[in-house]
Amino acid sequence: MREHSISVTLTDKWGEGIVAVEAGETVDIEVRLESVHEGILVSGTADSDYTGVCGRCLTDIVAPVEVEFQELFAYPGEEETDFEVQDDHVDLEILVRDAVVLSLPFQPVCQPDCPGLDSSTGEKLAVSTDAESTAPIDPRWSALRQITDQDAATESRGAEKEES
Repeated sequence: MREHSISVTLTDKWGEGIVAVEAGETVDIEVRLESVHEGILVSGTADSDYTGVCGRCLTDIVAPVEVEFQELFAYPGEEETDFEVQDDHVDLEILVRDAVVLSLPFQPVCQPDCPGLDSSTGEKLAVSTDAESTAPIDPRWSALRQITDQDAATESRGAEKEES
């Protein structure tokens, strides 16, 4: 068994969605290589940061990504396998890249309760300039709005009479 710590600077971007691990970013890999009868069992973790935009409010985000991986690199033989030992070496790039890209969020958010954008103004709801935003009222309910307005006016007149 052998253990290694590797830091790799990416030459290519990993990921094609709203977020990705950009080229030039460093990926830290802790790997354990174990000899087994069928080949070499590789297990470890990879740490890096991904960048992109929030899927709700389009704010730029940078967040850490940490993944665990484990795969058997088989010795070359008659059976076809996904990963093989080549000249007593194992190529971890595809394994680590696939693990990192598959762990990137599909719909990333800047915060778990991100309210997104206002559908009418396009402003971020988290930092809205309005003191209190009122939702538009369905015209079918406008008759009820008139009733509640009349009740409020009646109560305020009753309160004025009691004060006098």
